[in-house]
Amino acid sequence: MALPLALSACETARMHSVEEINSVGASCGVAAGEVFQDESEKRLLFLMRPDASAEQRLCVLRWARKNHLKFVFVNAINFPES
Repeated sequence: MALPLALSACETARMHSVEEINSVGASCGVAAGEVFQDESEKRLLFLMRPDASAEQRLCVLRWARKNHLKFVFVNAINFPES
C-alpha cells in the first residue's frame, strides 16, 4: 500500500504551459499572470496576489500539490524608492 505513495514522491516537477497555469488562476478566482511557475525552479508554483482570500490560496495550493509542486504565496511586494 505504501509503494504507490513512495513512487509518487519521486515524481519530478514539469514546466506547465501558460494556458494550464492561467486556467488554474481562473478556476481559483485570480487574474491571469497572478499564478505562475519560474523556469529556473520548476518545483515552485507562485501566487502573487497580496489580497488573495484563504479560499483562493487553498485552491491554488491543492492544484500545486496534485501536480507535485510546492506552493509559494507572495503576500507583499516592496519596491525600492528611486
